Amino acid sequence: MHLYNRYVAIPSRWLHPLLCLMWFIIGLGLRLTNLTGKPPWTDEFSTLVFSLGNSFLSVPLDRAIAPDILLQPLQPQPSATIQDVWAHLSHETNHPPLYFVLAHWWMQLFPTQGGLVSLWGARSLAAIFGAASVPAIYAFSWLSFRSRLVGHLAAAMMAVSPYSIFLAQEARHYTLAILWVIASLACLVVATRHIQNRTQIPIWTALTWVAINALGIATHYFFALTLCTEALVLIVLGWHQQQLKQEDAENISVQISPSPSGFTSRPVFASPHLCVSPSSSFPPWRRIYAVAIGTFVAGAVWLPMFLQNSYGSKLTDWIQQPREGFAWLSPIFQAFAAWITMLYLLPVEAPQLAIVIASGLVMLIFMIWAAPILIRGYKMQLQQPENRLMTQVLSGVIAGAIALFFIFTYFFNIDLTRGARYNFVYFPAVIVLLGASLAVCWHSSHKLIGKEKETGKWGISGKKAVILIWLMGFLSAVTVVSNLGYQKYYRPDLFVQLIQKTSQVPTIVATTQITHVQIGEMMGVARELNIQNLLSPSHLFFLAHQDQNPNTSTTALANTIKTLSRPFDLWLVNFHAPIAEEVKKCVADTQSLPAINGYEYKIYHCQLKAGGWK
Repeated sequence: MHLYNRYVAIPSRWLHPLLCLMWFIIGLGLRLTNLTGKPPWTDEFSTLVFSLGNSFLSVPLDRAIAPDILLQPLQPQPSATIQDVWAHLSHETNHPPLYFVLAHWWMQLFPTQGGLVSLWGARSLAAIFGAASVPAIYAFSWLSFRSRLVGHLAAAMMAVSPYSIFLAQEARHYTLAILWVIASLACLVVATRHIQNRTQIPIWTALTWVAINALGIATHYFFALTLCTEALVLIVLGWHQQQLKQEDAENISVQISPSPSGFTSRPVFASPHLCVSPSSSFPPWRRIYAVAIGTFVAGAVWLPMFLQNSYGSKLTDWIQQPREGFAWLSPIFQAFAAWITMLYLLPVEAPQLAIVIASGLVMLIFMIWAAPILIRGYKMQLQQPENRLMTQVLSGVIAGAIALFFIFTYFFNIDLTRGARYNFVYFPAVIVLLGASLAVCWHSSHKLIGKEKETGKWGISGKKAVILIWLMGFLSAVTVVSNLGYQKYYRPDLFVQLIQKTSQVPTIVATTQITHVQIGEMMGVARELNIQNLLSPSHLFFLAHQDQNPNTSTTALANTIKTLSRPFDLWLVNFHAPIAEEVKKCVADTQSLPAINGYEYKIYHCQLKAGGWK
């Protein structure tokens, strides 16, 4: 019996389902913990608004508006339908509709909060999909390695992965996309086995593969990167099969010799890789070609919408910034940081500097200790004949995806490494290989003797090392749910507290508006005012629309200021335009105030003095 299938005596047939259920409960519990403790950011506002069937275009621009007007797109409309979701989504953003349609139905199950859509309801859908990836990765791991131990270890690591929890606690589509990645890679594994055995892929597998790929593209366009990595792996497999075919053909020609009777002897096949005649066709490839064509057709359906909303769109400007000097190295460090957080992440974003330094040191020491263990387990899986191919296939998926990321980054100036969430395209393959490597470590205390019985320099046995790695993952999960790691890019809660502390008169918060991203930034502030029951006519917002000429925003703000009753405080937030002379007539605040994530601000006190308006 294989080494990895004998790790424990099975007391009952329910052991493995119960263990898998335990990992699922841990994963679900972590993902639902403190689910609304962190404020939503701009991308989540996109999900909320579009999933409701509402539009950002209803928000007035270039005039002062009350918070309740700004928040209207977050109010569910009983008459909204799926057609409304599709209509607004297809004209205002660059995302496919599947997740938004599911979220539209899901969010109807939850009551509103202060008249606004339930944030818990919206995020819980992503959290549930994220928890579902735990049993899914178990099944995928078992399919790949035929080992329940690998499956359980992969599921255990998926349950506590800080990267996975980060994605699952946002009202976004990435956790659903991860499920499609797992399913598509599972089909790749099945196809690989048929290629290895020279057998035909069942028609239901081919049809399922096409359907999964179509749903993946309909969830996130970057799912196509997963498909590209699968294509690269299949190309390499096909090339390898062709090489083996040529080698066996040469062996056959060499081993055919005349017999004493004058007849040719029967050919002898020396290669252990082939069990059919070299002249025979490769049955698996015909249906793989059909899968490729079907997937291409399913993806081409979305191509017009993608090109229409992506060409010239300013929604993706943040990943197309020019680089100079050391900025050329930043993608490498950004990618490395994302890889590390798939396994562990301590409170490196805590407000106390001592905690940040201590966390960084512990993470470094842990990496130095764990890396040799994981590398050793990976190498041993490559040495196992029954596991070598699947290890190579999953490694090819990861290597291919990383190569594509850097090609886009350095050759097309599209820095995909800036968005850690985009690593979902190969993240499941990382977890499966992690589980396979830990399975080797788990067995080390049983199979190694003498000094090799200890794992690492500190003399920790294999099982203890695995448990320690999992506990580090669990602490990392707590770090994320506590907002001490993978912090939100925007902190409107802190910004509202600062406004309340600083301004004793009515306020107007002004920003330049280019896309609905900036509207989402202001929605975050207005939502916090609503949550804290601070909504009043004394709080106003101003969205100065900005095209090519930034002076249009300057003029619009100046004209509005002239109409406002003084005194008031003007908060320029992420205002990327020249400061109007009308604003300069007010008194600039010179206090040393704290920086707030996502909100770069300046304060002007516009007051009435004895000499006139100021």
